[in-house]
Amino acid sequence: MKYLYLLQQALIWMITIYWLYQIVISFCSLIKLKDKKMIVNKNHKFMAIIPAHNEEAVIANLVESLKAQDYPKDLYDVFVIADNCSDNTAKMAEKAGAIVLKRFNESQKTKGFALNWFLKQKIKENADYDAFCVFDADNIVDKNFLKSMNKKLCQGEEIVQGYRDIKNPTDSWIASGYAIFYWMMNKFYHLARYNLGLSPLINGTGFMVKFDVVKPNGWNTITLTEDIEFSLINIAKGRKLGWATDAIVYDEQPVHFAQSWSQRSRWTVGHLQCMKHYTKDLAQGVKKNKTLMNFDGLLYMFGIPMMILTFLLLGVNTLMYVGNEMAFSDLIWNYVRYLIATFVLPIGTAIIVMLLDRRNIKSMFVGLLCYPLFLGSWILINIKCLIKPNTKWEKIEHVRDVKINDVA
Repeated sequence: MKYLYLLQQALIWMITIYWLYQIVISFCSLIKLKDKKMIVNKNHKFMAIIPAHNEEAVIANLVESLKAQDYPKDLYDVFVIADNCSDNTAKMAEKAGAIVLKRFNESQKTKGFALNWFLKQKIKENADYDAFCVFDADNIVDKNFLKSMNKKLCQGEEIVQGYRDIKNPTDSWIASGYAIFYWMMNKFYHLARYNLGLSPLINGTGFMVKFDVVKPNGWNTITLTEDIEFSLINIAKGRKLGWATDAIVYDEQPVHFAQSWSQRSRWTVGHLQCMKHYTKDLAQGVKKNKTLMNFDGLLYMFGIPMMILTFLLLGVNTLMYVGNEMAFSDLIWNYVRYLIATFVLPIGTAIIVMLLDRRNIKSMFVGLLCYPLFLGSWILINIKCLIKPNTKWEKIEHVRDVKINDVA
């Protein structure tokens, strides 16, 4: 039983240090820093790229919001990749004013493949764009998005994530769960790290990349989470990613549990794939560059392992109770502390974020109450994917007819 005690203490220290580090970093979101100096002062030329698979119901709203950008119209083009479409996505996009390219490849269906296919063409053409922005077909974009990203380019930033907001946060408790999750990520992960000089992550949609970054190799990603993968590849190389709070994109989230389970399962499998392929590169980046930014990027890989270690700790505590090395009251207290930290404190944290962002808490009341269910289901998803990962991509249907004027 001596060894169980030593294992218990080792696990407690590892888990405590990891989460204390995350909490300290999160507080840096409250720091207000001076704006970065402009290295150049010009209006850059952008590509707005939209990979879309059977998105006829929502694609026009996105294209229209992009065409309405408060930015010189001759300095950006809107491209829609109609990827393996069997509906009127291409027709609706063209009608809204986009340049449409049709792609058909039944064996390579994910967004990463579509982006690589498109960008390789533009690289071969030596197209005269300075940067590109990527959006999901269900998005709508604030009119100042390109202006904000242009400012970041002028400040010397090469890869920048915009603020991912939600266009349907009150549609269901599932949609509310996503909204709370992204609002917390925006402030306590991306903004906090940006303020501290660490690296945020690309978060799926609403991000900008300087064209020169991808010219050597294209968009070569191999996992189901091409956004995180691209982020980690660049962090491992020592490239710091940026963050733009005022470059806002509104995203549609699933409203049904089955859709959410499928999507989050894909994210978890993608995370596990990134752990497999890039943990070594990130560790080598720490050794080579010797920066906290690289170390923080490596720590991102430890989210799921920390969940496993926490369950292991609960199991060790149970064994210590069975072996009469722990009182029953102590065992119960350990489980209560886990439940409070995992399911209760996030509600309080979410309320703080909503107060800081001046959001309507009353409209999110049901979502806040159900947020522990959202997080709990994600733990089950992680466990399921560890046991039986499913690498099949499944489309999430988007049908919410929301225009930019409805949310702005």
